[in-house]
Order: sequence, then structure tokens, then C-alpha cells
Amino acid sequence: MSSVYYYLPALLLLVSFAVRVPGLVRHWRDPLVRSVGVVIPLGAVVFFFAAPPTVSEVNALTGVANFSAPLVYAVVTAGSAGVINLMLTWQGGPEERRRAATLWCAGVYGAVIVALLGLFALGDAPDERLQDFDTYYSTTPYLREMIVLYLVAHAVATAVLSVLCWRWAREVTGLLRAGLVLIVAGGVLGMGYTAGKLLAVGARWTGHDWDGVSTTVAPSLAALSSLLQCVGFALPAIGQSLLKQWRLRSRYHRLGPLWEIMREVIPYELVRIPPWSSLSRRHLRRTCDIRDGLRLLAPYLEGGTGPDERVLTTGPGALKPEAAAHAALVIAAFDSLRTRPGDCDGGGVEGLIDSDEGLVRLSEAVRVMAARGGFASAGQGGGGHGRPPVARKTVS
Repeated sequence: MSSVYYYLPALLLLVSFAVRVPGLVRHWRDPLVRSVGVVIPLGAVVFFFAAPPTVSEVNALTGVANFSAPLVYAVVTAGSAGVINLMLTWQGGPEERRRAATLWCAGVYGAVIVALLGLFALGDAPDERLQDFDTYYSTTPYLREMIVLYLVAHAVATAVLSVLCWRWAREVTGLLRAGLVLIVAGGVLGMGYTAGKLLAVGARWTGHDWDGVSTTVAPSLAALSSLLQCVGFALPAIGQSLLKQWRLRSRYHRLGPLWEIMREVIPYELVRIPPWSSLSRRHLRRTCDIRDGLRLLAPYLEGGTGPDERVLTTGPGALKPEAAAHAALVIAAFDSLRTRPGDCDGGGVEGLIDSDEGLVRLSEAVRVMAARGGFASAGQGGGGHGRPPVARKTVS
């Protein structure tokens, strides 16, 4: 089997881990974050050390023929325990119960690792086997037991993980359910890997040669299984992050009409940020600009003066004539929202300013009213222009 089938999954897992490093550093106290930080690198280590070139190199460096075999078995077993603990942590539940299950799993699989190393030390494996160690030594005392113990431990871990995920998947929906289903699918392929290995070993016990199942089919199933399970674990978190970004971008663009008008109303130059700034920073800047403008218009909004530009250009806090038409449009839009139950958080200016959704609704109302011909067509009394000037478009 080509080494690409080993090194490619290892590379993908390392890339996945590298993407998560900043989050791991920031939230290392979170048990779920720590579990992910252990399981993903372990998966990469398994595939890296299982590759035939790596097996040969490790054996040469240690001076022990087939030393890579118990090493890979031990790492796979540790990874199996790590995945089960990750699922227990992910699923949550009572802290004492979860901790007891985690300790029990770590203890059992820790004992399995010790037994694997001990059996290898007791056995005799003088001939280096880069790909078919399982079948070549399947009849050798102690090594035979080591191979069977490893495969049974892996099968049990895969079955437990699949059952936990399937039960949980029946109780949840959305991206979490999709991720759990992928993990279960990966578990089914993982059981296929174990079954292929056991079939090849059993065939050797009966004098048959099914080594191809062990050296070609089983590793392919293992690679696909790991890929599906990694995607399954990552999908809920990545999906939620993408959904959050999409909603933030949508809200940012929907605030555009109101922000353009606030640029005309505010009497000072707005703070500009570089166009390459993050979306969250640009959204925060836009929201702050809008709230500053609405605070300037608060007396007119609360007073229900209507969009009369003569009122806006006289008295305390008077606006410049060129900004009055823009402010009148905002006031008309606010008054139209206030007449609809449930909008503007009760109709108050402070409620509107404090609510992101309220700002979005006001911006949508401004856009609609401007498209229909301004505040004059809204049934309000006009005091100058039938339609305010269109705010200039900019990118910020």
C-alpha cells in the first residue's frame, strides 16, 4: 500500500490541529478543549508511525527489529481511549459520573498498553516486517496474544464510541446531529478495519493467506474512518462559527443604509478603520457610529416631531440644513416602526440603541422608505424636500 495513504491523513490531522492551536491556548482549562488537543495529534502520530518508511526508520534508530509494532499499537490504544474520553466530555452530564467514566477508561486502556509492551518483550520477532507484522507473527507465542489484544481493544473502543454517538444523535438536531452521524459512520468503517485484520490473522491460523485484506483493505478503511470522525468532531464547532460569521456579515450589510445616513447627520468626522480590518471590528465600528447618531436625534425621536426639517434646523441641538433631510427620514422610519407592536423594543430610543436587532429593523425601514420616495410619501408632513438626498456609498 502506498505511503500516501498514511502520510496524507497525518498531514490533514496536523493541519486541523494547527488551526485549533489559538483556541487551545486561550481555553486550555476547558476539559473539552484539552481532549481535542490530545486526540487530534494522537491520530496524526498513528498514521505517521504506521507508514512503512517511518516503521523502517524507527526500527533502525532503536536497533530493535519491529519496535514500531508495539509503538503503533500503544498509540492507537491511547487514541482510542482519548476519543472515548472526548465523547464523554463533549456529551456532558454530571461531573462525578463523567470523571468516574473517564478514569475507568484511562485505567483500562492504560493497562492494555502495558500488556502490549510486555507481550512484545516476551515474544520473539527477529524478522523486520514493514506492513504485514500482524499476519506474519500471528502464530508466534506472546506476539499472537499481543496482536489479538490490540485488535479487540480497538474494536471495543470503536463500538463504545459508536453507541454513545448514536444514542446522543437521536436526542439532538442540526449540525451536532450531522457530526455525530459522521462519527458513527467512521466507527462502522473502523470496525471494518478491525474485522479485516482479524480475518487475515484467523486465516493464517487455518493455513490460508489473506494478507492483502490486512495490508491493503484494512489501512484504507482506517484512513477513511479517521477522516470521517475528524470531520464529525469538527463540524459542529466549525459550522457554528461559519453560521455566526454569516449572520454577522448579513447584519453588517443590512445596517448599511442607516449608517450612510448617520454619516451625514453626525457633525464630526467619523473614525475610519482600515478596510482590511476584521468583520467583527468593522461591524462594531458601524454600530457605534449609528448609535452616536441616534443619540443626537434622540430629542426628535422621543418628541415625535415628525420629519419637519424646519424643526430639525432650529432650537437646541439644531442640525445643519444639508443633514436635516437625512435626519427626517430616520425619524419617519422610527415613527413607522413605533406604530407596529413588537418593534423598537417598546418604542423607546434607548431600547432601540441597545438592541442590535432594533438597529437592523430601523435600517431596513430607512431603506424601504427611501426607495419609495422618502418621508414625504410616508404620510408625514413635509417641511422642505419631497425626498432626502441619497447618501453617498462608501466602503468601510
